[in-house]
Amino acid sequence: MISKTMADALNNHMNFELYSANIYLSMSSAANEMGLKGAATWFMVQYQEEMTHFMKFFNYLVDQGINITLTASKAVPNKYKSLLDMMEKTLAHEQIVTGRINDLAELAVKEKDHASQIFLQWFITEQIEEENNDRDIIAKLKLVGSNGHGILMIDGDLGTRVFVAPPGGAAPFPVA
Repeated sequence: MISKTMADALNNHMNFELYSANIYLSMSSAANEMGLKGAATWFMVQYQEEMTHFMKFFNYLVDQGINITLTASKAVPNKYKSLLDMMEKTLAHEQIVTGRINDLAELAVKEKDHASQIFLQWFITEQIEEENNDRDIIAKLKLVGSNGHGILMIDGDLGTRVFVAPPGGAAPFPVA
């Protein structure tokens, strides 16, 4: 049985995952406006992943008998200086998400909520991957600097990313 404290904290984070999805949807649009179609694809996949995370929290709470609460999301930025700026903001945001997930895991331990501890382990592992990928892209962008050819090569590489639904489903929409 999940406590009200734990359910409220998970519900709050579920809404933050939706906010995260909106950030990446906006970044996809901004990258597209910059002519970086590959980056636009990369951020669209990131949006799809965040929506999947949202649905994982939604399904977990519903399975625990909780009637979820959706809250209004604040507006997200839609102007960026460069692809490097977007990726640095992405890493900073994912570090916030990591802190939030870690706080939830600590709360689950405090609440002696073993089911939530197990549920959150997937997200802890996922955040390691998220931050590592962002750091790799940032390193490449710093390496090429403002060299347009280098940025276009990285953009082409980013465009190869495809959405893969995590094991256990929770995909927010059909996967092509």
